[in-house]
Amino acid sequence: MSPLAILTGASSGIGAAAAEQFIDQGYSVINISRRDCPVAGVETLQTDLADSASLRGTCDTLAARLQAQDSTAPVCLVHNASLMLKDRCDTTEDSALMAAISVNVLGINTLNRSLVSALPQGSSILFVGSTLSEKAVAGAFSYIVSKHAQLGMMRATCQDLMGRGIHTAMICPGFTDTSMLRQHVGNDESVLHSLGAMNSFGRLVSPAEIADMILWAHQHPVVNGSVMHGNLGQIEH
Repeated sequence: MSPLAILTGASSGIGAAAAEQFIDQGYSVINISRRDCPVAGVETLQTDLADSASLRGTCDTLAARLQAQDSTAPVCLVHNASLMLKDRCDTTEDSALMAAISVNVLGINTLNRSLVSALPQGSSILFVGSTLSEKAVAGAFSYIVSKHAQLGMMRATCQDLMGRGIHTAMICPGFTDTSMLRQHVGNDESVLHSLGAMNSFGRLVSPAEIADMILWAHQHPVVNGSVMHGNLGQIEH
């Protein structure tokens, strides 16, 4: 049986690019999101990561699938989906913070808790973080809080799974040309250009470049517990 990749948020952007690369490498690929993945051959389990009942049903389906498949075939579980709001520490309501945490943190915890016992040796649990997993800017409060939490989850998961033959890593993209980024800046091309100018190569990172890193991280357990940056050499301010 072919190896399996399970990705959240593979309906567009980095997730879709990663799904395409896994398909090209002969993996079976499952997308967990509200919308279908545009890549041919990818199965979508329509799921609202912020809805506990929806996510629980998906977890039950995936757990049954893992138990039924060849127990030696490695699995790559990629936590890619994220909710990004425009908010600040002095105005963010608890409900808005919880909305971001539900998708960006609690959904990951639910998936890991439900699936990790069924992952064979050689599997990986990968987190798509952000430059903002280790630093901060103004105006993205709940996203930054949740991305910092993801970094802690990745490192804690690495420690808890010591000796199981399952590795973790966090891939931290810089400014990447995705629909989430474009929506966040109001599709303002001048802003996108200025963001692209904030690295050594003067352009936005492409989703395919981050997908390359995801596939590589899955195939190389030496990075267990590591943070991998993909930002083209971002200029620090």
